[in-house]
Amino acid sequence: MPNVLPPRDQYMPRIVDEQVRQYLGIFGAVEVAGTKWCGKTWTACSQANSVSYVDEALSLARSDPRAMLVGERPHVVDEWQKAPMIWKAVRHDVDMQRGLRGAWILTGSSTPMVKNADEAAALHSGSGRIGRIRMRPMSLQESGDSSAAVSLAGLFDGKFTNAVVQGDAATMARLVCRGGWPEVLDLSASQAQVTAREYLKLLFEESIPRHGKDASIARRIARSIARNVGQAVTYKVLLADISAGDEPLVSAQTLASYVSLLKDLYFVEEVPGWVPEWRSPKRLAVKPKRYLADPSLAVALLGMNEESLLEDWQTFGLVYENLCMRDLAVYAQALPDGPAEVMYYRDDTGLEADAIIELPDGRWAAFECKLGSAKADQGIASLKRLRSKLMTNPQARTRPPEFLAVLTGTGEYAWRAEEGVYVIPVRALGA
Repeated sequence: MPNVLPPRDQYMPRIVDEQVRQYLGIFGAVEVAGTKWCGKTWTACSQANSVSYVDEALSLARSDPRAMLVGERPHVVDEWQKAPMIWKAVRHDVDMQRGLRGAWILTGSSTPMVKNADEAAALHSGSGRIGRIRMRPMSLQESGDSSAAVSLAGLFDGKFTNAVVQGDAATMARLVCRGGWPEVLDLSASQAQVTAREYLKLLFEESIPRHGKDASIARRIARSIARNVGQAVTYKVLLADISAGDEPLVSAQTLASYVSLLKDLYFVEEVPGWVPEWRSPKRLAVKPKRYLADPSLAVALLGMNEESLLEDWQTFGLVYENLCMRDLAVYAQALPDGPAEVMYYRDDTGLEADAIIELPDGRWAAFECKLGSAKADQGIASLKRLRSKLMTNPQARTRPPEFLAVLTGTGEYAWRAEEGVYVIPVRALGA
């Protein structure tokens, strides 16, 4: 019996859909990679004519990887990383058929675990042959929780629309607890947190041991990252945190390998520091800031809920920033002149911006994330200092920002503070 595609009439459109369509017209094959449960399979299958589920035929996939490629094209190979030789088979076929476009869509929730030299050799990058797309949990626009009245692409084109949205703290607490998992949108925040905890259980009890790592150590590291979410902390700081004042639990090298694995599983996302053209990296914070794939995971790791977040504004602010960075990454990836990377800025004087989006043509914008709308003025002042510092330096070759924006969690109004400076509730922002 052939594998069955999910029913298309039940598919919830995603912002990444357009990028998948574009890449199918450019590359012989496309990989859609991202954390478990973010909707990769449904997204891939929505543009496919057939599918092979590697999980359901794992022995066959490993002994005869080409069997997974059979089907009407575009053909989806779901969770290809469990049989790494599939990548080699796809790359070979793309190489051998000049002009081949949109034959396969590969989905993966981790980088593959190779068992021998042949598998390692098979994972040649595929650059120019296989287009690679990152997928994340749903943004607020995709889940229907943002009006998307203010478009990120529009802001880069100088377009802005005033808007009014619901902006109370209780709503935002619910959204960070629920997260952007497609299967929980109809659940309460407390019910959705059960799903987040099940995700963590699967991660620590199955995925981590499968890669030869200790589940308890991985959980400690994940909790430390959650406590320090959005901070450019060093391995030394993380090691001290997980060791709780005792002798180091693991070596710095081992800690780095755990963090790398959490990245490979798309659980942790690192945001690099932005270095303006004229500035020396030595005077800037270039260590990556770390966020989790979804704010709901941070809430679950910290053992919190809606009520406790509302009582702990500092922690609430951190997980809110995680939500903003998730959404900015989704929207930046969809920019017409992108996909664009989300970065951050911090210099030796402490001047910073939570997020910098720089387009391939050099245009850029800066963002501050403020949970409370009362701190919008503080965010505006900080961003204007950044702009002034970059623009007034006589040696600066950095072009002026296209705009500056403060993203608020509790604000109701999207408004223009002055030319090129905006205050935008995150529930009014969209692609």
